[in-house]
Amino acid sequence: MTKTAKLYVIITSLAVLGIFEILRMGAQLTPPVATPRADSSVVAAAHAPAAAATGRSFLQAAGATFYANATSPLNRLFLQLVIIIAACSIAGRLFRRIGQPAVVGEMVAGILLGPSLFGLLAPGGFQFVFAPASLEPLRLFSQIGVCLFLFAVGMELDLAQLRRQVQTAIVVSHSSIVIPYLMGVTLALFLFERFAQPGASFTAFALFLGISMSITAFPVLVRILKDRGIFKSALGGTATACAAVDDVTAWTILALVVAIARATSVGGAAITMVLVVLFVFLIFGFVKPNFPRWLGEAALERPDPSQHTLGIVVGVVLICAFTTELIGVHALFGAFLAGTAIPQANEFREKLIVRVEHLSSVLLLPVFFAFTGLRTQIGLLGGGRDWLVCLIIIAVATAGKLGGSALAARLTGMDTRFSIQLGALMNTRGLMELIALNIGYDLGILSQRIFTMLVIMALVTTAMTGPLLTLFAAREPVLDDSRLQSPT
Repeated sequence: MTKTAKLYVIITSLAVLGIFEILRMGAQLTPPVATPRADSSVVAAAHAPAAAATGRSFLQAAGATFYANATSPLNRLFLQLVIIIAACSIAGRLFRRIGQPAVVGEMVAGILLGPSLFGLLAPGGFQFVFAPASLEPLRLFSQIGVCLFLFAVGMELDLAQLRRQVQTAIVVSHSSIVIPYLMGVTLALFLFERFAQPGASFTAFALFLGISMSITAFPVLVRILKDRGIFKSALGGTATACAAVDDVTAWTILALVVAIARATSVGGAAITMVLVVLFVFLIFGFVKPNFPRWLGEAALERPDPSQHTLGIVVGVVLICAFTTELIGVHALFGAFLAGTAIPQANEFREKLIVRVEHLSSVLLLPVFFAFTGLRTQIGLLGGGRDWLVCLIIIAVATAGKLGGSALAARLTGMDTRFSIQLGALMNTRGLMELIALNIGYDLGILSQRIFTMLVIMALVTTAMTGPLLTLFAAREPVLDDSRLQSPT
């Protein structure tokens, strides 16, 4: 075995054995008990004013009519979308001006629109705009947006580049998963009894805490590299390859975790994973090879995809998302796989990415940020103890992801400065983290307090990427795409 292969086997084996041992120990812990405290994530709905007396004035009647029209489901949704898109757009521009990715500003805007600020400063306005009865359409919009986003993420994966850097990418990316995962499930031993959602099992809680420590936001990382002009540098090529492998691995693990959390028995989880494996083989063995033929050569060569072509593509995405949701993992996993099956010939992927990203980034993803913000209530972190736990989570997440990536990169022969920069990039969590956290919250595994702490952790670790790159910056030679190689 080569030195790299031995290193990979040692790191992954020790981490996996540690994770299993901690899960065994955690199974002996006492689950949290439900308390009668009301859920404070969403405030009570505002009631329309009572009907005026028979002799009410014209202005009173007009005001009542106007209020009824303003609170209709469609108009309330329009109002929510206008406020959300405006807030996310402004925040994104402001954060770009201070050297941060726009997604960090959009994440912050989503939190500020929730009970943490808007609901605190203007409770009446917050109740009117985000009435609980109006949140279901918003939730569905956010899920559609995330599915389209992950479809675009799947299309952005460059499998050819992964093959050129497969050894380094696998060792660094898998080390950057198993090391923080081990640290996450270890941390779960101390947080489970106080911060898990009542009724959640330790296994599900620990696995979700581990995945929250392990995720890298591949699309955010790519945008940071492009904004800094180092996308085609040695660092950019290595980071892109490692993050791509990290994304595929992390979403596969997340699918497994969701299957375990949703299953009522070990047998049910096993059946779910068998079906997932069969579905993956179906995508790569049947759908991907035949997709170009289904679309036709003329459709691939067109500068603008036709409505018929877009209809086929959207249909495949919906079928894949429906299938994985039906299997018992999540629709997001199916949308991601659909993206990897799209043909690359004649830059067909790039033509689709532009259209999908414009729709999702301008309209649908801001809705997801806002919906996440409605679940994030910083006021729940009362007292120094909760904030200390939050700081510990940030420290563990950073040490595991940045430290694990940098250590693996250094052991594979990269220099120290390069390894730390690579670790900083792999520590970028961004939107991908929020997606995983919302899945854990929807499954009743993460309580609102731990959800809020992990959202803050996602923000901090993403925001620190740019300053760390600047701190450890070194001149990187710009490489041609065909010459991207591992620095080893």
